[in-house]
Amino acid sequence: MTYELSLVSAAIAGTALYCGLKRYKSKCLVKIYGTETSYPSTRALLNEYCPSLTSPTLAFMVPTPYLPTGILQTSFCSLQTLKRDIPSDIAYERELLTTPDQGTLSLDWYAKHAQGPISIIMAGIGGSSYEYHIRCLVKALGTAGLRVVVMNHRGLGRTPLTSPKLYNAQDTSDFTQSLHHIRDAYPEVPIVGVAFSMGAMLLTKYVGETGSSSLLSAAVAVSCPFDMLLTGRQLDRDSFLNNNVFQPLVVASQLRVVKRNYDMIKSDPLNYDMEALLNAKRISEIDSLVTARTQGYKDCWELYAAGSTTDYVDDIRTPFLVINAMDDNVVPPHSLPIDKIESNPYTALALVKHGGHLGFFTGLKPRIWYLTPVVEFLTAATRQESKPKL
Repeated sequence: MTYELSLVSAAIAGTALYCGLKRYKSKCLVKIYGTETSYPSTRALLNEYCPSLTSPTLAFMVPTPYLPTGILQTSFCSLQTLKRDIPSDIAYERELLTTPDQGTLSLDWYAKHAQGPISIIMAGIGGSSYEYHIRCLVKALGTAGLRVVVMNHRGLGRTPLTSPKLYNAQDTSDFTQSLHHIRDAYPEVPIVGVAFSMGAMLLTKYVGETGSSSLLSAAVAVSCPFDMLLTGRQLDRDSFLNNNVFQPLVVASQLRVVKRNYDMIKSDPLNYDMEALLNAKRISEIDSLVTARTQGYKDCWELYAAGSTTDYVDDIRTPFLVINAMDDNVVPPHSLPIDKIESNPYTALALVKHGGHLGFFTGLKPRIWYLTPVVEFLTAATRQESKPKL
């Protein structure tokens, strides 16, 4: 009798666990926002070619069990920056590009001599081609047959700073020059883009301000902060994540550039307060001391208010996929321009319940979930002989 009761208890416990896990998984279903017009809308492209985002059996982002919150996902991502494993183990071929003001950009190529389309990638603020999630995406796209190039901004990713001008997430001129350089070198090859965080904001601005003249055949923005003022306030408030993860990492990255290039930055006619810059503790301080002044604004808050990319969504004429998480502590879901995304047939949003900011880790052994959707979307977009006309 005791043995039979044990079996019954185990069966009940197993059934309860199964039902609980199934119910939890159902809450991790990917939510797609986008107009339901017929192909070639971006939503139709997802429905046909991206089962990881639209299939009832595959479109789930179930977080790693020990990374169930946005804070944990984001923190874990920051700890993986220099990690090297099989999914991220790649070697780049570097090309330097000189800008009109004698600045320098670096283009890190992977599978440059392959025959497929070209994907250009941009990291977030202070980031570069060396970050773990960037290398994982580069390898995934290369394995899918694409040539991949990561654009490193001025002074970042061991790129020499050869003019006083620093990286500015609101200035698309360097990115535009890089695209034209690639287009000139490969005039018949489709080019697609992927960008992260502040890089995604810059990518959004580019495809919006260029409209139907964009050089990109498709683009993906991951963890994109459309409302820069709200994101700036989120980053500046006191919290465990900001005080112990975001602010120290980003500020340290930016100050390394300042220290390595002190004399060059000091030579700028704007006459920056270098002592205050070297003692900065917050991103907002650096932006007020440098970035806002270069753009003619009195402080970072005026800069952020003017720099939001929400209004650019209306003008996008490139198949454009946004991937964000509801538990993103930097880009909260209420800051996303969902109405604009749904009203523009060129744009679509994949919103998941968990993932944090740039995390999106799934599986018992954490792996990056969005790699598959990005590869599916971009390879589908590059199958088209020309950019879809809606």
